[in-house]
Amino acid sequence: MRKLTKVIKIGDKLIGGTNPILIQSMTNIKTSKTDLVIKQIKELESNGCDIIRVSILDMDDAKSIKEIKKETNIPIVADIHFDYKLAIESINSGCDKIRLNPGNIENIEHVKEVVNLCKEKSIPIRIGVNAGSLPKDLELNANNMVMALKRHIDILESLNFYDICISLKANDINLCVKAYELASSMYNYPMHIGITEAGLDYSGLVKSSIGLGILLYEGIGDTIRVSLASNPVNEVTAAKEILSNFNLYSKPTLTVCPTCGRTEYDLIPIANKINEYIKNIKKPLKLAVMGCVVNGIGEAKYADLAICGGKNSGVIISHGNIIKKVDEKNLYNEFIIELNKLIKE
Repeated sequence: MRKLTKVIKIGDKLIGGTNPILIQSMTNIKTSKTDLVIKQIKELESNGCDIIRVSILDMDDAKSIKEIKKETNIPIVADIHFDYKLAIESINSGCDKIRLNPGNIENIEHVKEVVNLCKEKSIPIRIGVNAGSLPKDLELNANNMVMALKRHIDILESLNFYDICISLKANDINLCVKAYELASSMYNYPMHIGITEAGLDYSGLVKSSIGLGILLYEGIGDTIRVSLASNPVNEVTAAKEILSNFNLYSKPTLTVCPTCGRTEYDLIPIANKINEYIKNIKKPLKLAVMGCVVNGIGEAKYADLAICGGKNSGVIISHGNIIKKVDEKNLYNEFIIELNKLIKE
């Protein structure tokens, strides 16, 4: 069962409690290159991203948030390291949330300035602990990651600031999961979950799926980022897929036969085309593309729409009923015709 955490507001979106788990990503272009950043944000939003984080390396980046906000609709999180003044400028430029790293902003007076301004403007703060940048007096382990978190939470709470989101990211799955589990047992603040620096497309997706899958199964997580060294759109696509497998995101699921020597039609290209077609559909349909009658009929029985293959052909099955037999060359088009009928229902 999902843990019910404190509800906080980020721009026009709510996280925590019973609100949907929101998908985050991060731009990979210098923030002061506003035209390019705006273009990337719009692409991410159109692919299902709910919240976007931007890096604030200098004052030009911080001031650029004002222009970015004018041209986009998605909540903007300003990612701050080292210099608290960048947080101040980002807030004044209109960001919707601040991410602070307790490993590199330790001066309490500086943190107080940021907190006071966030209170004034109702801006939440994410305390983002990262295994790669713990405070210098803490050795790397899960307990010390939570200790770094606690130090910063104590400061914020001492200032009567509770509009907090937390994260404890590491590249090591066991370390990351243990830190999140420990923090979740101690605090009721909403959690942003992710396996940091997970890797390239394939390896990063595997690592993220394992780590995030464990946390989601345990009911931990209110926002999610799949960190890939790739086009950020791929992060969003991956997050949607992970969440949908836990019934936490409304999208079609596609069951696909891995194929074997019994397969007598070219299944994989058809499945790939269907997968591309459904990527931005937000209806929880169960679809299947199967290779033969061994498992195909059984899978199709429980699908809203399915293809079960034969020799150079296939049958299209809707809710367990065969509705048409189709030559291989027409399978995709006929499937899409029937799919669109279901989408409109």
